Amino acid sequence: MTETMRAVQVVGYHQPLEMTELPVPVPENPWDVVVKIGGAGVCRTDLHILEGQWQEKSGVTLPYTIGHENAGWVAAVGSAVTHVAEGDPVILHPLATCGLCRACRSGDDVHCETSLFPGIDTHGGYAEYLRTSARSVVKLDASLEPAAVAALADAGLTAYHAAAKAARRLTPRDTCVVIGAGGLGHIGIQALKALSPARLVVVDRNADAVKLALSIGADEAVVAEGKQVDEVLDLTGGAGAEVVVDFVGENGSTSEGLAMTRQAGDYHVVGYGENVDVPTIDLISAEKNVIGNLVGTYNDLCDLMALAARGAVTLHTQTYALDDFQTALDDLDGGRVRGRAILVP
Repeated sequence: MTETMRAVQVVGYHQPLEMTELPVPVPENPWDVVVKIGGAGVCRTDLHILEGQWQEKSGVTLPYTIGHENAGWVAAVGSAVTHVAEGDPVILHPLATCGLCRACRSGDDVHCETSLFPGIDTHGGYAEYLRTSARSVVKLDASLEPAAVAALADAGLTAYHAAAKAARRLTPRDTCVVIGAGGLGHIGIQALKALSPARLVVVDRNADAVKLALSIGADEAVVAEGKQVDEVLDLTGGAGAEVVVDFVGENGSTSEGLAMTRQAGDYHVVGYGENVDVPTIDLISAEKNVIGNLVGTYNDLCDLMALAARGAVTLHTQTYALDDFQTALDDLDGGRVRGRAILVP
């Protein structure tokens, strides 16, 4: 008799998710790893999936199991897998990659030519078990609990990737501005503090988020009440910051972020929702760089887990039972989640 599990599936766009029973996945090829889910992050992208925004890009066949921020314990491995064993606590890089294409061999596995993306274009982790590839599995330090770090698999990884790119050019004389101290931003602030000697200035509309930012490493903070560009310029002697990292990417943050960036500075956009609209003459005359940021690489995830194990990056989470998936999504949509929401089977 086939063992079954609970799984939360997209059955149609603009329709509620549905709980169903599915067979527990088993290894089908030598490099497969089946993971018993200990925590699955609930992400704003999950809301966008239900709105149909990813329908054409993912090409996924419905119904399928949602959830792309996953951690848990190894339940079964294929015959070729030797670096993890049954029972090991693990976090999963969101992509299952080939390892053979030019991008993978360059360590840029995020741009793998034949990757699968559990929770986006194949079955994900809003379930009791998930099948992925050996290349995706990072063994957790014994001090880390899967449910506590699950959202670092994507939200944390995205924030770390942007912070690591930004940190490569920052010196002790520089200022780095972070726009947004929410689910991604509060991780990015901690990563920047760990990686960079620059002064860290955080901008957020929410006064509580600003307080949190100051408590986790921000040197200065600005509550965005309409004068935030002028306040950042005042803090930088009128010149602007060498680097701006925008975790919002909508509601006017892109034009404000560019206005906060000094000549020859870098404006990193991480959050999304609006267009970056800038006259080419302004880009040329000021030599500003606009830099896009996707999720981080496997190596980025390993680095982030090292910071988490030493306590340099901690995730603020709110947990829900898997059966309460709709409440978690409603709370996220309604702005009632502090940090990241986690489903626990």
